[in-house]
Amino acid sequence: MADLQHDISTTGEVGVDGGLPDDPFSKEPHTSDGGLLAQAHALLADHPVADGYSGLPWALRHLPWYDLELGEAAVDTDVPRMREGHVGVLFWSLHLPEDADGRRATAATLEQLDQVRAVIETHPEGLRLVRTAGQIIDARNCGRVAVVPGPAHAAALDDSLGILRILHALGLRVLTLSGTAWAGADGLSRFGEEVVRELNRLGVLADVSGASAATAERALALSKTPVLCTRSAARALRPHPANLPDELLTALGEAKGLCMVPLTAEQTGPTVRDVADHLDHVRDVAGPECVGLSGTYDSGAVHPRDLADASRYPHLIAELLRRGWSEAELSLLTWGNVQRVLRSADFTARAAQHRREAPHARITELDNS
Repeated sequence: MADLQHDISTTGEVGVDGGLPDDPFSKEPHTSDGGLLAQAHALLADHPVADGYSGLPWALRHLPWYDLELGEAAVDTDVPRMREGHVGVLFWSLHLPEDADGRRATAATLEQLDQVRAVIETHPEGLRLVRTAGQIIDARNCGRVAVVPGPAHAAALDDSLGILRILHALGLRVLTLSGTAWAGADGLSRFGEEVVRELNRLGVLADVSGASAATAERALALSKTPVLCTRSAARALRPHPANLPDELLTALGEAKGLCMVPLTAEQTGPTVRDVADHLDHVRDVAGPECVGLSGTYDSGAVHPRDLADASRYPHLIAELLRRGWSEAELSLLTWGNVQRVLRSADFTARAAQHRREAPHARITELDNS
């Protein structure tokens, strides 16, 4: 916990709002930043947040009753706070118990998919299950938060492409490639490479957050669609094992992948400014087209001050505006980059399915001639 503490020295100088002039823990922005916060709200109204990781389904399992549309204090995420924070898309993690492996991991993932559907069905005015980039736009136009199932853990496949296809049919859209014999420290095995090819064919995105460098590099080289890092910041600023070194960020940028920076004190630091430092670094190394946001709310993580729940995104955007981020860069960060990645996955999947169907069509023509 020592690295979560800040030594704030008191000099006796008083700011215009009666507090310390540069207090990073201030609950509200200083008077001079009020215009930036209003600007952030206006920008997010046009370009809402696509949040790359939420542990909400697992967190809700432990509650006897909840209502996300009215508001639920027991979790970090509910519909009122998502609307206040301008969240338009939420990736829901399909969490696994720590002791789950093999068939138990498959069963736990199926249970989480069932939980996702149940939560959405009981909150139809606030949430909508989506599968494609187009459906996200439709959900937004209807005033709903789009929910994308995933990431799921690679162990859920139980070494079976058939199970991957079943999970996809049930809604899975992101799979994390780590923690298995075929996606480990030595990289992807031949079966692991087949998994990546099948992900491309199905339109499921590969996530390499927490994967070994060898696995991440091979996935980037092999995948025909952009690769995600759903919870990775810059290792150059904070040496967390899930954070990415600059050489991998560079490779991710060259492959047009997406690094979604988590809002956690452990990976990025205890203040909004720390998170913004990571976003600056990823943008500078990988490019503005390759950086996104990952709230990681309801995952058990400790969050930076001023970013305690899903309503606080405008405060982060205000800090980035203060640093000179352009509206174009911010629109990519919050919304555009995720849309690009999902559209690419949809296009690649349709093209692969068309190629597979074409030989059958030619055979049918020959049989009929």
